[in-house]
Amino acid sequence: MELFPVHTPPGFDPHSLLSPLAAALAGEGPAVAPHSDEHQSFNGELPNDEIAAVLSTSGSTGTPKQTMLSVDALAASAMGTAYALKSEGQWLLTLPVQYVAGFQVLVRSLYAGTRPWAMDLTEGFSPERFTEAAGELTDKVRFTSLVPTQLHRLLEDPAPETIKVLQRFNAILLGGAAVTDALRNKARAHGLKIVRTYGMSETCGGCVYDGVPLEGVQLTNEDGRLWISGPVLADGYLGQPDLTREKFPFNSGRRWFRTDDDGTIDGGVLTVHGRVDDVIITGGLKVSAVAVSSVIEGMPGVSEALVLGVPHPEWGAQVAAAVVGSVNPDAVRRHAQEHLGAHAAPRIVLTLDKLPMLPNGKPDRLAVRALFEQSTL
Repeated sequence: MELFPVHTPPGFDPHSLLSPLAAALAGEGPAVAPHSDEHQSFNGELPNDEIAAVLSTSGSTGTPKQTMLSVDALAASAMGTAYALKSEGQWLLTLPVQYVAGFQVLVRSLYAGTRPWAMDLTEGFSPERFTEAAGELTDKVRFTSLVPTQLHRLLEDPAPETIKVLQRFNAILLGGAAVTDALRNKARAHGLKIVRTYGMSETCGGCVYDGVPLEGVQLTNEDGRLWISGPVLADGYLGQPDLTREKFPFNSGRRWFRTDDDGTIDGGVLTVHGRVDDVIITGGLKVSAVAVSSVIEGMPGVSEALVLGVPHPEWGAQVAAAVVGSVNPDAVRRHAQEHLGAHAAPRIVLTLDKLPMLPNGKPDRLAVRALFEQSTL
């Protein structure tokens, strides 16, 4: 089976990927592998002729992996999405196509028989460019997929046309990072139809919508981790058979994906508590980084916050917060202590103009961690 690497630098037209992707989904062309790094290599052989795409993980917490997605898995994801949203329609692409959230906009559009419109990301995301691109949609049924940072920036935009454009979407898929209560409540106040999604490259993107798994997807929690099974699972990682066996084991006659997330399932509804490594153990006490971030983002003057644990010789780890907004670090500590206890108050507070971001719109955790380490030198 052949692989068709597609370099997607800034200014790349995502529409040009539609034809080779359609051929791959129909089994009439090689698997497509969009990538932004011109020096990226693809080492290893595809295991079968059913692989339609090879996507690299975001690398937000380490070395990216090259995930192999089959025709059946992509089809199951697209059909599950249409069923969950109760319709098909025209999509606005706001994310790079080398990442699964953006790539799936093209896949869903091909299965729906609609032509997506891609906003210009050459100079990055902005409310003005989003509003302009949304104005090009012609279908009555409209969808888009955003990460929380993008939605936050759109809701902060003073132009009234931005909110009007957002209100025209039948659904706005929101995933890729934790959604804070403050952001969710603000979206609801404007009457936006937000659908929180959970998933990753290994599950063809979002496989849980508003806590409910897509058709055929099963969830369980073992050893403090969330496990996922179903038709949307990837075939594994290109050229990494050992890692594939570790992350995609068979159990009870089913193939599962072992995530790095902590989640609970109650009445068939999933609640994700964050990554397993987002639980900070400081002085023998557990602190949820997601909970601390959510509390800080509820403060006046704070627009975004990212909380991580950084090593400490006495406590094992200490809570550190990168905060975007005009706020006093001592006020941040007091606020966190009042709501979550003294052990959850961040000992390191950095105020930034904006969080370092990856091209897919997620915060660059490695870059933020480096800023924390520099601040303690």
